[in-house]
Amino acid sequence: MEKKFKEFKLTSWSIDNKSAIYVLTIFITLAGMFSYNSIPKEKFPDIVIPTIYVSTVYPGSSPKDIENLVCKPLEKQIKSISGVKKLTSNSVQDFSNIIIEFNTDVEVAVAKQKVKDAVDKAKKDLPKDLPSEPSVMEVEFSEMPIMFVNISGDYELSQLKKYADELQDRIESLKEITRADMVGALEREIQINVDMYRMHAAKLSMTDIERAIASENLIISGGSVDMDEMARTISVSGEFSDIDNIKNIVVNSMVGAPVYLKDVADVKDGFLEQESYGHLDNKKVITLNIIKRGGENLINASDKINEIILEMKKSSFPEDLVIKTTGDQSSQTRTTLHDLINTIIIGFILVTIILMFFMGATNAIFVGLSVPLSMFIAFMILPGIGFTMNMIVLFAFLLGLGIVVDDAVVVIENTHRIFDNGKKNIVTAAKQAAGEVFLPVLSGTITTLAPFIPLAFWGGTIGKFMHFMPVTMIITLSASLIVAYIINPVFAVNFMKPHEKQHGKKSRKGLIITAVVMVMIALLCYITGSPGKGNFIILMLLIYTLYSLLIEKMIVRFQEKTWPAVQNLYARFLNWTLDRPYKVVGLTIALLIGSVMLTALRNPKVVFFPKGDPNFIYVYATLPVGTKASATDSIAKIIEGRIYKVIGEKNPIVESVITNVAVGASENRDDRGKYSNKAKVGVAFVEFGLRDGVSTAKYLDEIRTAVKGIPGVEMSVDQEQNGPPTAKPINIEISGDKFEDLVATSLSLKKMLDSLQIAGVEELKSDLQLNKPEIKINIDRERANREGISTAQIGMELRNAVYGKEVSRFKDANDDYPIMLRYNKSQRNNIEELQNLKITYRDMNMGGAIRQIPLSAFAKVDYTSTYGGIKRKNQKRVITLSSNVLSGFNANKVNAALLSVTKNFKTPQGVIVELTGEKEEQKEAAAFMGRALMISVFIILLILIIQFNSFSKTLIILSEIILSVIGVLLGLAIFNMDISVVMTGIGIVALAGIVVRNGILLVEFTDTLVENGMSVREAVVEGGRIRMTPVILTATATILGMIPLAVGFNIDFVTMFTELNPKIYFGGDSVAFWGPLSWTIIFGLSFATFITLILVPVMYLIAFKTKEKTKRVISGVRKKKVTIASN
Repeated sequence: MEKKFKEFKLTSWSIDNKSAIYVLTIFITLAGMFSYNSIPKEKFPDIVIPTIYVSTVYPGSSPKDIENLVCKPLEKQIKSISGVKKLTSNSVQDFSNIIIEFNTDVEVAVAKQKVKDAVDKAKKDLPKDLPSEPSVMEVEFSEMPIMFVNISGDYELSQLKKYADELQDRIESLKEITRADMVGALEREIQINVDMYRMHAAKLSMTDIERAIASENLIISGGSVDMDEMARTISVSGEFSDIDNIKNIVVNSMVGAPVYLKDVADVKDGFLEQESYGHLDNKKVITLNIIKRGGENLINASDKINEIILEMKKSSFPEDLVIKTTGDQSSQTRTTLHDLINTIIIGFILVTIILMFFMGATNAIFVGLSVPLSMFIAFMILPGIGFTMNMIVLFAFLLGLGIVVDDAVVVIENTHRIFDNGKKNIVTAAKQAAGEVFLPVLSGTITTLAPFIPLAFWGGTIGKFMHFMPVTMIITLSASLIVAYIINPVFAVNFMKPHEKQHGKKSRKGLIITAVVMVMIALLCYITGSPGKGNFIILMLLIYTLYSLLIEKMIVRFQEKTWPAVQNLYARFLNWTLDRPYKVVGLTIALLIGSVMLTALRNPKVVFFPKGDPNFIYVYATLPVGTKASATDSIAKIIEGRIYKVIGEKNPIVESVITNVAVGASENRDDRGKYSNKAKVGVAFVEFGLRDGVSTAKYLDEIRTAVKGIPGVEMSVDQEQNGPPTAKPINIEISGDKFEDLVATSLSLKKMLDSLQIAGVEELKSDLQLNKPEIKINIDRERANREGISTAQIGMELRNAVYGKEVSRFKDANDDYPIMLRYNKSQRNNIEELQNLKITYRDMNMGGAIRQIPLSAFAKVDYTSTYGGIKRKNQKRVITLSSNVLSGFNANKVNAALLSVTKNFKTPQGVIVELTGEKEEQKEAAAFMGRALMISVFIILLILIIQFNSFSKTLIILSEIILSVIGVLLGLAIFNMDISVVMTGIGIVALAGIVVRNGILLVEFTDTLVENGMSVREAVVEGGRIRMTPVILTATATILGMIPLAVGFNIDFVTMFTELNPKIYFGGDSVAFWGPLSWTIIFGLSFATFITLILVPVMYLIAFKTKEKTKRVISGVRKKKVTIASN
């Protein structure tokens, strides 16, 4: 009678219902492929973080007025909202923005509604003449432009604007697009430029003119009348149809004499003074900044925009109109997705090759199939939870590439061992194999997932950004368990055959038939115009031929001779270590201490997020607040010239040089404000694979040096950010209540730090500007009140004269435009002329006589300077000193040097100086990594105790986590690699789950051998020898899956077949971003494999001997007590 064996019921059911499983497999494949094709694709995740942005425009107001009139009333209401983590505001000329950062457990929709409610409460305290209500919006990654469409040509700017408007309307009609912001265009307006002296002579006021225009440009409903049993509506239409209608308006003065508007003002159809500028490759352009709608497909959006441009160039636009797209994220996204997918294919091939040598070609292929099947299951789930296909998700698949095969490797390898080349029935072998390893594989998978569980709850911007990786890993690894126990055993039952010795004639005959068929299919592909498919089939034929004639013999030799010899050698070495267990453990502990000391001595560079070669280099220029946009544009042209001297006019690796003035010129990419004193010049490089090995990093320092030395201009040079937005690497905040103390402290601290010339600091810049020019009109209230004139009257008259007022809207067939009333340019820009401005009013104390009092009669003009902007943090005023870190310097070391200075710096009472920015975020990230690791270890501890019911075995396996760090530290030291707080940290946390998996398999199998009557030492050696194969296989599969990404090895498989050009290269954006994480896992897992195969058996034996010795001691004590008691 056959001995009863353990079995896993679900696996047994799947083997007994093979047809259903094959149908399920086909369904998973088709559904997964469909889901992958339909899921939105983008480079970075489209995250929404609980951060709300409130912007308020109040034209003509100074920063101090903005702070007092706008920011403080809003902050007063917002501060009472629950869940607010940080509240910051910035008051500049004409504009206020408030950023409210919530705790990550607050829903964005809830946060936004709370802020809207607070803003509504504050409205009663805000100025009544705001042109529009405060705008409340959430910060989204999708709000960043996905591309820039640049329109240029030998046309007037007004004509270019018309073309840009047409293109803007078409692009904004796409469902994938939220909006297209226009930069560098002239905004049309109807200008009523009043001549002050002629208006005064006619006894008119600005209010008279405003009233006359507003009373004319109307459509008024007059109700309806019944005529012929029909109700007809009455509409009174008095809208302006052309400029002459406005010129001929009659304005009634206070004295009753009618005056035509054209007699006192110049009315013209013109443009608002240009507030923003754009250049592309030294030419003026109008730029459309394209903003994608959240959750939409970036690649589809880009393709549709390019189709619209192509269509309109053919049908609507003149031939010489130049339309060029730059900064197209879809190009980078395609490259990134393409590279990562190719890396996955390379990893899959490497994993399959190593499996083939251990398990044979057939077994290796259907073990390898667990990779695409697990991914297909994940593809089906991801859209349901709102995930897009981005580089974070793709890396999770890449990280899981070597891990997802682990379950299948263990199950199939065990089936192969029990099947024993046909000596046991394959159905029985498959059922028994799955039952034997189900519990250790299940607990191994759960422990592998354990580190990703806390990572899925990582808070903050970085946590939201990285959230996609652990969730994708959890889904994919869970799917791999399903594939390993439901689908793979069915494959094994059908395809696992005994190794038959192939005899020459039969083998050659089959090879010839196969070759003829494949050649015919290849020829058919060539004839039908599919050379790529033909080349692929020929390659498959060559591989099959090589396998049949050579590789198969190598595999047989490896399985029958080489690998058994290695196993025997390992068993002898393991016996040798078991003879001196304490020395082996002691040596390992010494190695751990040595690796820590070596790391401390080499003092590696610690970075927050890794950076590769720049894809973009940005030069930010800041001029004094108040500088006109046209003057800033002139400086931007000088900067462009200096940049071209560095990169050359026709550099093959430079795609474009694009400049933004005023709009899109801030260093903070979340800042959507308009700053006439700021400019940004961006150098865009071609994608990495087209650079022919030329590094773009050298240009960063060269450009930084070239743009220095422009008087009155603060410069900052940086490359694009990889990953989520982070603050400046050097950020010193001086906060307090008294602004005068803050100003004095910031100036003296900056002066001292500049004098110390701390290495690595690019240029310490203060966000405090004291030199903004201001003209202050001081009212003599006694005189003004004597004349019956209020400050409000004076202020509004001046505001209307200088800034102007929108008195109505002029409509044409396409749009409507503001009708702006103000003084003519020569008068409104001349302060001496403005002093002659007369306040016209009717004095009732003099019988209603019309009086005109000049401003100079009760006001004095002072020329002063004021603050360029006022920033607040948590309702306290704050001044920030910030800088980039120069290439080659460690930001942490530079900050440490700054900290040693600032902590001894004496400040006035109530003033606080602290280092924040990237350092603060780095500290938070490191703290979370520590907590995540502790939680992971605790989860693994619980699983191991539940499985083994033994503290000693649990501690043996857990020791692998600590000791695997030896491999990480030694690997980083040997190859002189930097440590990334985020990426290396994630690698160490992920490693914790991966390394214990093989330890569980080994200890579980050794326990089984002991239970079957084998001595502990024999069981340890035999367990190690038998489990050596799956341990080596799973570790090697994971490492090989990571190596292509770690070194940036890339092959273009499409062009390899279609053009016979594989475009092989090493490096790229992906390796710069993910390299530190990949190497961490490779180094750690390599050493952990040694620990599993050598140290775990040694500690198992030590634990057993210690336990036995303790039992003997306790037993001896008890016997002694019994003897004493009997005597």
